[in-house]
Amino acid sequence: MSNIRITKQFSFETGHALYGYDGKCKNVHGHSYRLDVTVIGTPISDNTNVKFGMVIDFGDLKKIVKAEIVDVFDHATVFNKNTPHVELAKELADRGHNVLLVDYQPTSEMMVIDFAEKIKKHLPENIKLHSLKLQETATSFAEWFASDN
Repeated sequence: MSNIRITKQFSFETGHALYGYDGKCKNVHGHSYRLDVTVIGTPISDNTNVKFGMVIDFGDLKKIVKAEIVDVFDHATVFNKNTPHVELAKELADRGHNVLLVDYQPTSEMMVIDFAEKIKKHLPENIKLHSLKLQETATSFAEWFASDN
């Protein structure tokens, strides 16, 4: 049976700031992110299985990505926890804002690496993460490919 890639798209709104950056992105700002998640596997060949013919049910993939990425990052502000932004993060959190402190500079490149690790942990054994594309603007995106890693 052939390997097939399937892709599900997600969108979420997230704010961030890049501490130490020499341009406008050092300021707190946000993006309307679009995340394309592509997995690869063999369609289920057991015709008694309710998911016969599917690599993975799109709904099952959606549950994983929503729980690990979308529900966590949507309408949150992300800061590197190893920067002075932690003071701003505490102030925002104390005022009821959704703040995430991460172990990395919250660039699209580093976020897509983080997302890949989170998603891979929850995929069924026979399904592999093939690639991620994280688009932060209409013309800018970062991509992660399993074959490169």
